[in-house]
Amino acid sequence: MNLWLILAYVLLIAAGIFLLYKAFKSGDRRFIYLAVAFYVIFPVLITLHLPIEISPEVRQLYKAVESLPDSATVLLTFDYYPSTLAETEPMSRGALHHLFRKHCRIVTMTTVPLGGPSIAERVTRNLAEEYGKVYGIDFVNLGYKANYVAVLKGMGSSIETIYPTDNSGTPLSDIPIMKDIKSYSDMDFIYVVSDNGIVDYWMSIVNAQYDIRVGTGVTAVMAPRFYAYLQAGQMTGMLGGMKGAADYEMLVNQPGTATKGMTAQSLVHLFIILSVIAGNVVFIIEKKRKRQGAKV
Repeated sequence: MNLWLILAYVLLIAAGIFLLYKAFKSGDRRFIYLAVAFYVIFPVLITLHLPIEISPEVRQLYKAVESLPDSATVLLTFDYYPSTLAETEPMSRGALHHLFRKHCRIVTMTTVPLGGPSIAERVTRNLAEEYGKVYGIDFVNLGYKANYVAVLKGMGSSIETIYPTDNSGTPLSDIPIMKDIKSYSDMDFIYVVSDNGIVDYWMSIVNAQYDIRVGTGVTAVMAPRFYAYLQAGQMTGMLGGMKGAADYEMLVNQPGTATKGMTAQSLVHLFIILSVIAGNVVFIIEKKRKRQGAKV
């Protein structure tokens, strides 16, 4: 641990103790609010990472992608709305870091009409530029098509039938990367990032019927319902909420917004626990003092 991190930890502890002391001494709860705001803002402005224990399901997904051969073909979905970007976008970014680093060929798509196509376009092109990847050769964005059940089934026989053009209107026949990617049989892995029930269809239609491995990234409120797929061996790893995204960021050595978010969340939780303990201690001390005063 370097000197900068030691100083940051000392500052965090000292600030928390001071604000908690002021809150109890003055009886003004605004000091508590100020402390919470401090612990939320500080890790976002300053790079500070608390130790993270990687979840088994996250490690499973990481190992599955890591085991793919270089230049493997991966379908990455952006099946989420803008309202859940805090949890889901870091998952997509972590996946792209990992896949681009392995020189995988990436096909992106979405089953969400509101924001899905533009999010996929923005995030993928941003990361592609960082790795020097070329659109149409290293990656392609198919965009959105209505009626997701028909889309998922149809791609099993012919992607070009479902998506005659990419998201920009270019015919798939004119895109080099799609020359030998005709259906699921030409893909090595499917990486689904979602905030809705489409995950069930990816499992029941694509994984079950076409026998292709599917890994997922889902919001925290959705994660519990998908552990059945993990335990049955149908789902190949899962990122659950911001914690899962932060785990994956650490595994690919690309700490980002999820890692910062988890640090802020952890600090606030620790402060709340400390406040509850301190509040009870003060209450007990004050109660004893009152009893002693009454006896005198």
